Amino acid sequence: MPERVGEIDGDAVTRDGGVEPARVRQMWHLLEPLHAVLYYAPEAFEEAAALGYGTRERWPSYFACRAAPLGEAGPERVASAFYSFSPRMVAEYVEPAWRIASPEAVLEARTRAVDRAYRALFGDQADSPAMAEAAALARRATEAADPAGRPLAAANAALDWPAAPHLQLWHAATILREHRGDGHLAALLVAGLDPVEALVSFAAIGAAPVERFESRGWSSAEWAAARDRLACKGLVDADGAATEAGRALRDRVERHTDRLAAGPWRLLGPDGVDRLAGLLGDYWVAVLASGLLPQETTLGIGKV
Repeated sequence: MPERVGEIDGDAVTRDGGVEPARVRQMWHLLEPLHAVLYYAPEAFEEAAALGYGTRERWPSYFACRAAPLGEAGPERVASAFYSFSPRMVAEYVEPAWRIASPEAVLEARTRAVDRAYRALFGDQADSPAMAEAAALARRATEAADPAGRPLAAANAALDWPAAPHLQLWHAATILREHRGDGHLAALLVAGLDPVEALVSFAAIGAAPVERFESRGWSSAEWAAARDRLACKGLVDADGAATEAGRALRDRVERHTDRLAAGPWRLLGPDGVDRLAGLLGDYWVAVLASGLLPQETTLGIGKV
């Protein structure tokens, strides 16, 4: 039974196997950039272009690469799994995706992309003992990433593990981030936030500028309607800023997400988590220092 250490807004805060909720969130902060390389590295765009995807913007390859583990999933299924993207935007990119290349070809291309990108970013460290140890620890954590009710985590977990340690680290980071993401969607549903309300409420607490959330494809009318719905619930004020109740709700969502994401880290235990965090530090710094990733994202990393 996890040890109860406090109450926040009526929700029990626990140490899962000795791993603090804040540590669970920190592991997401460390792993997310390692996963996100796929969506920004020039090597990824080169591989996508070779398959026939447009690369003037990142969305054609993003939707293909992230959705490929689901197989030839249609727009409705992808929109459901991705949740916060406008269904119109999903349809724009997913409807032609599997006519351009099969999911199997996309999966092969994304592995090549990560291999090339990681070797460019990490140099000799891609084949180091530290990388092998980090990959082994991260892979072990995925053993406790329960896929039940988590479609993207389950789809990635069903794929074969690559042989090279640096590719194993990326694959583990992907399973773990999708495991957390699937759980986050469950927390949003429990909180009663539909896809666009989830974004409006997140922008309202300053997770990212409102303009950044335009990348999710919702119209200004849809955004305004969602803001009005939240205002009627007392969650945002007339200017769209979160009220005290709105901030409390988003805090519960993030804490609920942490609890749902705790299983993998409970398996490793505090010592294993500390060791993995230490091993990931240099790779995390290398990715951030590369300038590949945007300074602000809709995920709110560093803000929540």
